[in-house]
Amino acid sequence: METELTLAIIKPDAVKAHHAGEILSMYEKHPQFKIRGIKLMHMDRKTAEGFYEIHRERPFFEELVSFMMSGPCIVMAIEGKHAVSAHRDFIGATNPQHAQEGTVRKRFGTSIGNNAVHGSDSPENGVKEVNYFFDISELVDINWAHTWA
Repeated sequence: METELTLAIIKPDAVKAHHAGEILSMYEKHPQFKIRGIKLMHMDRKTAEGFYEIHRERPFFEELVSFMMSGPCIVMAIEGKHAVSAHRDFIGATNPQHAQEGTVRKRFGTSIGNNAVHGSDSPENGVKEVNYFFDISELVDINWAHTWA
């Protein structure tokens, strides 16, 4: 499928540093991305643990959950042609020091942990992660060819 969904999160570090507007502007100006859903939220423990369940057995799980609960974040459902890979290129490497110039993480990330944004790692996870934060009724002008599990 060429048209995909991916989840983007502007993480608490970037919101706290007042970079959310600049980051949102980068998304709006990207020629491949259409923001289909957006919300400002402050994750509680249940939401953060559920979202990062895949990492529960990793030593950084509690630190990650605590970080995501530390302040407001902005979650977005992004649709576009090859949205997952295009988004991963757009945000850059997990470690901002290794990210390409012009990427979100290079501009706004300060460390591996505080890297400003999240992006889905596969088309399957893109749909799963969007469904975690959004009900289908909250998404606008969505390409209905997506599978909603």
